[in-house]
Amino acid sequence: MSKKWFGILLIALLVGIAGFNLYNDRKEVTDIGEAGIAVNNDQNGIEVGDKAPDFTLQRVDGKEVKLSDYEGKKVFLNFWATWCPPCKAEMPHMQSFYEEKPENVEILAVNVEESNEKAKDFADQYELTFPVLMDKDGTVAEIYEVYTIPTTYVLNEDGTVHQKIVGPMDEPMMKELVK
Repeated sequence: MSKKWFGILLIALLVGIAGFNLYNDRKEVTDIGEAGIAVNNDQNGIEVGDKAPDFTLQRVDGKEVKLSDYEGKKVFLNFWATWCPPCKAEMPHMQSFYEEKPENVEILAVNVEESNEKAKDFADQYELTFPVLMDKDGTVAEIYEVYTIPTTYVLNEDGTVHQKIVGPMDEPMMKELVK
């Protein structure tokens, strides 16, 4: 290889490394989408032990819900959709758990990119009594890196991530997770 090409490759590599480091080192507050989310990259994350990113979404009834309002409770933050067969399978388990739930536990079911009508009809059909939140543009699902649904984050009372579950849960699994 000639010295000229070696030099060009070396410069390209250095520029790439510098760009990667700049991207990963940013520590700013960023407002994202219409979901009312402010994420501080310094303090928040989705890995076990990280403080879960806060967000504000509307419930199917239009009432606003903020994740941080549930600090002091263990939270099942469940991402789902009405067309998803595993979501349909897990909802009765989640409802049974919710009806008998231990104190200081909450379920927040975040519907991803569907209409209020679809989510409300689904919640009525399955007689869901836990909060159903609307992530109409998928912003919150994107922040939580939800690529498969259902996906559930189990958050500790202090709002930190305890565990991430990809796939459906059942009632015994949920009971074990709150121990």
